[in-house]
Amino acid sequence: MSSTAPVEWKGPASNRQWLGHPVGLFVLFFTEMWERFSYYGMRGLMKLYMVNYLFITVRQTLQGKAYDGVGNPEEVLGWGFIRSLLPSVDPSELSLCVTEKVKGLMAGDAAAGILPLAADTAHSIAQQTCSVSPNASVLYGIYTGLVYLTPVAGGLLADRYLGQRQSVFIGGILMALGQFVLFGSESLFFIGLLLLIIGNGFFKPNIATQVGSLYPPGDPRRDGAFTIFYVGINLGAFICNLICGTLAAMVGWRYGFLAAGVGMCLGLLVQLFGQKYLAPDTRQQREDNGAMAQAQPLTPGEWKRVWALVALCALNIVFWAVYEQQGNTMQTWADEKSNWPSWASSTWYQSANPFFIFVLAPFFDRFWAWQSKRGSEPSSVAKMAIGCFILGLSFIVMVVGARVVGDGTGSLLWPVACAMLLTVGELYLSPIGLSLVTKVAPVRVVSLMMGIWYMSSFFGNTLSGFIGRLYTTMSKEGFFLVLMVMGLAAGTAIWLFNKPLKRAMASSSQ
Repeated sequence: MSSTAPVEWKGPASNRQWLGHPVGLFVLFFTEMWERFSYYGMRGLMKLYMVNYLFITVRQTLQGKAYDGVGNPEEVLGWGFIRSLLPSVDPSELSLCVTEKVKGLMAGDAAAGILPLAADTAHSIAQQTCSVSPNASVLYGIYTGLVYLTPVAGGLLADRYLGQRQSVFIGGILMALGQFVLFGSESLFFIGLLLLIIGNGFFKPNIATQVGSLYPPGDPRRDGAFTIFYVGINLGAFICNLICGTLAAMVGWRYGFLAAGVGMCLGLLVQLFGQKYLAPDTRQQREDNGAMAQAQPLTPGEWKRVWALVALCALNIVFWAVYEQQGNTMQTWADEKSNWPSWASSTWYQSANPFFIFVLAPFFDRFWAWQSKRGSEPSSVAKMAIGCFILGLSFIVMVVGARVVGDGTGSLLWPVACAMLLTVGELYLSPIGLSLVTKVAPVRVVSLMMGIWYMSSFFGNTLSGFIGRLYTTMSKEGFFLVLMVMGLAAGTAIWLFNKPLKRAMASSSQ
């Protein structure tokens, strides 16, 4: 690996501060907030849209409501080919799913105003949705995985050619176009997903990198800045489902995608008008120093830091595979096994995790500061191990909930309580990892290393889709027990690698 010659850190053109941080932090906060509004708004609808609308012939025209529409899945461009590549569904497993689904359809839902269906109609719908659901989990996992694979290429292009600012604009425009394609045409579903995947590759690693560039090496405010930035991420994720999910339930699925596209456009406007508050990106700094074309290999110490980050990213894969069940099997549980009031949409469940993020993040920020003063704050790597342990333990709630609810439906408190504990695990791992990359990665390849950080999410999200298939083939209690064990195993692995990883990362001078 080679990279351009190192350059001195340069701050933003404007030195204005707010709440003890550069104003540029809040420009990036709101840019990312709207981008996450766009991404999570679509993600919360994606699996339900495929299972209950796009890939069946008798459809829910409004999310979560009656099956009162008709359509033809074969009109979706590429569906026949993609379906041929997906795993087949075991007939015995399909039969169990159909039996359970038919019961619910024939019972109806008086609270939601959904009338009971005749046996033959219920069986037809159940046969289709149960056939589609396992592979919808796989498609969900592949999509959310690819979203986190393309940042490797996006980070490399930004470091070498485009710079972080230009890359963010390219990515944002492509993602907005993707959402508008989903709004405009059901047949172009996979084209819309492709635009979102490519756009995210340009956007994702380069927005977070710009947060780190606001602060000089060694600035103690950097960890706090990423905590604030992370709140912005989750504020967008919180409000999106209240808007996108509600529009899908009250007006139609496509209007949820439209709202997501509008959100992305708002984020681009914030970025456009806040340019003077951002630090020069790596491309601008190279041009200013006349070092645009110079290439130098990484030093042995820098290579050591790079490989330490790569190892840590690999250990994170299982965390993300379990964590991403929120938008997959946990959303299915929230939709099918939880009692919702008639005025609410089950996609609102996707707002539970981000709500707990911005409620709990300030508490943990103060808690870690208190530990630091006492000399007892865990290292970054130890925090990440703790996060995996808590993630695994959060699914004890669902193991108990599955036993209590059985074949019927139950309280929302089960998935919401799980989401609260899962969020604590996330706070110990995700923002800590983002900050760690900007501190440890050689500055000349920081966007590329941020892309590699997100690459662990690619493998984790892809794995989550295949794990999600087990939801329809195992008992619910057994499925959640598997998730619990995986989280605990990931925590143990990271904990065992704590000391060697810390030694490798100690070569960082930042």
